[in-house]
Amino acid sequence: MSKIYLLNNLKYEGIENLEVFGIEYIKSQIDLSQYDALIFTSKNAIYSLDSFNKSWKNFASYAIAPKTASVIKEYGGNVNFTGISSHGNEFANELIPLLKNKKVLYIRALKTVSNITGILKSNDIDISELIAYKTSCLKSSKVLEKNSIFIFTAPSSVECFFKNYTWDNSYKAIVIGKTTAKYLPSNIKYHLSEKTSIDECIKLAKQLLI
Repeated sequence: MSKIYLLNNLKYEGIENLEVFGIEYIKSQIDLSQYDALIFTSKNAIYSLDSFNKSWKNFASYAIAPKTASVIKEYGGNVNFTGISSHGNEFANELIPLLKNKKVLYIRALKTVSNITGILKSNDIDISELIAYKTSCLKSSKVLEKNSIFIFTAPSSVECFFKNYTWDNSYKAIVIGKTTAKYLPSNIKYHLSEKTSIDECIKLAKQLLI
């Protein structure tokens, strides 16, 4: 029987989690008072920063997508702007006019695929980075069903999936965004979610399963 596998640890009814990567928070003694604005492109950056520095809630936050913005609000932060495109480099270009004359901190993963810092620096934005978390691949021995659908939620989910499994021609792939799609092997056809949202990916998966 075919299934929908979500390569993430979020729980959804009727969806099976395939956890092939883990998140490790990286603590820091950073003094946030020198910054005017914080950039978040992942909920994990929020979770990590909140675990060791609660003062971030007092600063203007710029979120890449509505889901990230909702986590900022849930944790009591101040959302000044939510990205429209929800994609890394496009988000950076959206931020340029908003961050002029501000000192900015980008809270990010150890490995990133977009060039947010480079784009903002080249446009004279005073930006620093804080590496707040990293991902690592996990071993998975789950037997996968033929004709199943796999939802890839980040480049790391692609990388870690292929460290555990080989692709079967009966499988279908859904990717959350253009950046993640670039990490799939070139021979794999995929479906791109209209919005950068796991909810949208699941909606698309259910349509494909019919």
